[in-house]
Amino acid sequence: MESRWQRFRHRLHEIIFEADTWAGRAFDITLLFLIMLSVLAVILESIPALARSYGQYFDTIEWLFTGLFTIEYLLRIISIRQPMRYMTSFFGLVDLLAILPSYLGLFLFGAHELAAVRILRLLRIFRILKLGEYTSAASILAYSLRESQAKITVFFVAIFTLVVTLGSMMYVVEGHANGFESIPLSIYWAVITITTVGYGDIVPSTAMGKFIATIIMLLGYVIIAVPTGIVAVSLTAANKKYEISTQACPNCGRQGHDPDAVHCKYCGSAL
Repeated sequence: MESRWQRFRHRLHEIIFEADTWAGRAFDITLLFLIMLSVLAVILESIPALARSYGQYFDTIEWLFTGLFTIEYLLRIISIRQPMRYMTSFFGLVDLLAILPSYLGLFLFGAHELAAVRILRLLRIFRILKLGEYTSAASILAYSLRESQAKITVFFVAIFTLVVTLGSMMYVVEGHANGFESIPLSIYWAVITITTVGYGDIVPSTAMGKFIATIIMLLGYVIIAVPTGIVAVSLTAANKKYEISTQACPNCGRQGHDPDAVHCKYCGSAL
């Protein structure tokens, strides 16, 4: 038989982590509005005119939100049987980052402005509003990226080798007189050229330098299509329709379970 504390913790878990109940849905939607208001306050505080006129009010509002999010974070820890699993998860770290900047601001000037990272907490909206189609699409995309990791890694290593080689060549061809003052600066030029960004702060002047620049720019158009094709192949292989439950594990707090799952696929606990 469950004790009063266990019943309280189970009820707390339903409200905070689940989106299937009325109370849980109301809690999550309220939380979303608080997150948006807190981020808006940080953004407005960054405007000099508003900061000078209403600085003390912004400080009060910031600490109010920090207090509320701190209480919420502690309640999340209390409601899970293995809090470390939640604390080290993606959303656990995001929730911690939502309150950490304010406390760091007591010791480091300007650190509280990092509170804008609270916007990351809005990622919960896919679970809260039961946007299953988007959740499934995000899961398929994440799976495709994981499957393509080895190919993409090889691709970026090849690109890195290419820009180092071409950047070094431009350093030798153009030299200090034409703005290519060092190999790192020449590599920087090669990167912005091969990505077709082209800031124009450094440009080749010699005929050979312009020829190399032309080759790099043409390679840029070809290279852009490579990672797209790699991911597209994985997406095609992984593009099967499935649903994701909004249920969170009461033991570790992880989400993303199948609708018919009875046990957590991460820790094995009963859902």
